[in-house]
Amino acid sequence: MIETVLVANRGEIARRVFRTCRELGIGTVAVFSDADAGAPHVREADRSVRLPGEAPADTYLRGDLIVRAAVAAGADAVHPGYGFLAENASFARAVQEAGLTWVGPPPEAIEAMGSKIAAKKLMADAGVPVLPELEPDAVREEDLPILVKASAGGGGRGMRIVRTPAELPDAVAGAAREAQSAFGDPTVFCEPLLESGARHVEVQILADAHGTVWTLGERECSIQRRHQKILEEAPSPAVDPDLRRRLCAAAANAARAIGYVGAGTVEFLLDADGEFFFLEVNTRLQVEHPVTECIHGVDLVRCQIEVAEGAALAPEPPAPRGHAIEVRLYAEDPARDWLPSSGTLHAFEIPGADERFAVPASYGVRVDSGVESGSEIGTRYDPMLAKVIAWAPTRGAAARRLAATLRAARIHGPATNRDLLVRILTDPDFLAGRTDTAYLDRRPGLREPLADAAAVRLSALAAALADAAANRRDAPVLRHLPPGWRNVPSQPQRKSYRAGRQKIDVAYRFTRDGVRAEEHPGVVCVDTAPDAVTLETDGVRRVFTVHRSGDAVYVDSDLGAVTLQAVPRLVDPGARIAPGSLVAPMPGTVVRVEVEEGATVTEGQPLVVLEAMKMEHRVAAPASGVVTALNVSEGRQVQAGVVLAVIEQEDSQ
Repeated sequence: MIETVLVANRGEIARRVFRTCRELGIGTVAVFSDADAGAPHVREADRSVRLPGEAPADTYLRGDLIVRAAVAAGADAVHPGYGFLAENASFARAVQEAGLTWVGPPPEAIEAMGSKIAAKKLMADAGVPVLPELEPDAVREEDLPILVKASAGGGGRGMRIVRTPAELPDAVAGAAREAQSAFGDPTVFCEPLLESGARHVEVQILADAHGTVWTLGERECSIQRRHQKILEEAPSPAVDPDLRRRLCAAAANAARAIGYVGAGTVEFLLDADGEFFFLEVNTRLQVEHPVTECIHGVDLVRCQIEVAEGAALAPEPPAPRGHAIEVRLYAEDPARDWLPSSGTLHAFEIPGADERFAVPASYGVRVDSGVESGSEIGTRYDPMLAKVIAWAPTRGAAARRLAATLRAARIHGPATNRDLLVRILTDPDFLAGRTDTAYLDRRPGLREPLADAAAVRLSALAAALADAAANRRDAPVLRHLPPGWRNVPSQPQRKSYRAGRQKIDVAYRFTRDGVRAEEHPGVVCVDTAPDAVTLETDGVRRVFTVHRSGDAVYVDSDLGAVTLQAVPRLVDPGARIAPGSLVAPMPGTVVRVEVEEGATVTEGQPLVVLEAMKMEHRVAAPASGVVTALNVSEGRQVQAGVVLAVIEQEDSQ
């Protein structure tokens, strides 16, 4: 019997495993990098061990340090979570050689699936359909389009789409570089790219050491950006009973072919004709495991632990019930090409959750998160903040409940994809089940914020009125005067904000009849307070809640969340950035500089490649012209807002 588990991971998955351990009466040990010293998963563990440093390569990818930490903390088992070392056979062996229980599949099974190239050959021999493999050097024009993939990778990292021969060299080099950084192995391969109507479907497997293999239905994971999933659901709207039977049979064959024990996932690509092809076996728990837990009523982490202790599974898994949808809430801006965002999470509140890290007692909403209000979102790790899961009797009911939950959330700080997720869940194509892997490419409008231009202007008015109420509350003289008093009554009060690149000017007067907004003649101010303003438009009243942090103002209403930046009346001339400056959009590491000083560039041309949140991001020229200054070099760490280069624009030459 396992007494104490060390989770060789961080954030949400560490908290998820701790939840089950507490219910089983098992002690918990956390490991943490210096960047995670104050993280929730560290506080929730019974014991914790520091891994000195911040970079994953120095901390969560150091198997020797983690094994040493487990022994020092008195753990007798290690759970790898997902990512980092979860699919590292050498780490699994090191855990076992230290006399600890490995809560995962046998190292031999991990090794067999650790190389996608070798895995495809093994699956083909087991009778599982596979796509043909192409060597990067042997790709011909008639083979295009193709997908370049990392052999040791997963999670969308080390993947590139190639449509023309000219793109191939850069795609292979970029995929290899990203694969080396994420997985320590630069090996890549190519396979045909299925686009028209293709879906990403996977089967959850669970096997014990006594020969029983469960297949717990399929999950649909087609809605992706950058080859990374953002929405998963079970069951798939594209899978009928016969296809489900064939998918599950192939997944069971795959598990038996490698002697699998524990929880894992067999991933397939499903084409428009209902034919499916093997992608990979994830020899670990999946990020999207909660949807399977909800509809089958199982705790997969508990099953992992019990199987690791030698327990036998029942002959058949529990039958499914209802429909579950999970969305991944990321710190990123979909409207800016999924640019990651970082900073302090001033507020993180998702009301209406029935459970956290566990299946609700009945249909309901579950939240699994690695952060909380006050958490610092850095660029060292994956940008996922939380997973929000709705479980309901039908697919439509789950989508509606999940959309309402996300709308009501208060998320203040880094930009997130929350509005995108709401738009997806309410989109007619999604509700009709038309969700292939090209779904987001076909629907660019889904990236737009929920709050339109009119809603942003109303939110700015509410922010100004709330700010005025706060000033009156804090002023020793003004708070005793009537609300309509003003020493220069002929002039309105003015405030300015920025919403993205847009500047919004607000002018209003306090009169004996109440507040009058100069630019909103049809809007009536019903009530003002420092943290909430009620406005009436065409007879409809809405409450706008207002939260400030420095110059940032966060306004929430049923029109959508709006983030504003207060514009100071006087701007420090030294704070101005020269025209043509290329600034870092986020903190990160410079992995490649693609131009030299003196080069002529065109608007939109990639100049610098930054690595942040385990992905590469290209920073493009803001205008056409000549590079007159280049302030970066490969390997350098930069902060957001740092000037990377200066371009003398063509019209100024």
